Amino acid sequence: MNVQTPTPLSRKPPIPERIAFDRRELAQIMSLYGRMVAAGEWRDYGMSFLKDVAVFSVFRRTAEHPLYRIEKRPRLRHRQGQYAVIGMDGQTLKRGTDLRAVLRVLERKLIRAVK
Repeated sequence: MNVQTPTPLSRKPPIPERIAFDRRELAQIMSLYGRMVAAGEWRDYGMSFLKDVAVFSVFRRTAEHPLYRIEKRPRLRHRQGQYAVIGMDGQTLKRGTDLRAVLRVLERKLIRAVK
């Protein structure tokens, strides 16, 4: 009589203890941030890396609430999309799987009518 050990079930890859933006994501965010600073719209930013979400917050002044939050939630990548732009009032402005497409909602603020 031979005893065989059961084959382990395939599992999802483990989510790290802290969620963070990778180099490519930060390059896209900082490119937009630089253009908005040059336009005089934004002045400061803050980053938070937590257990389930990474947040890039944008401020007009340092002591205020953030104007926008750019969030990365990997657990939502197969559902609604892992990236989201959230406004000052907590309303989700755009959500998706492609960061560049999600950030376009903020780039529209840069385009102004020329008089």
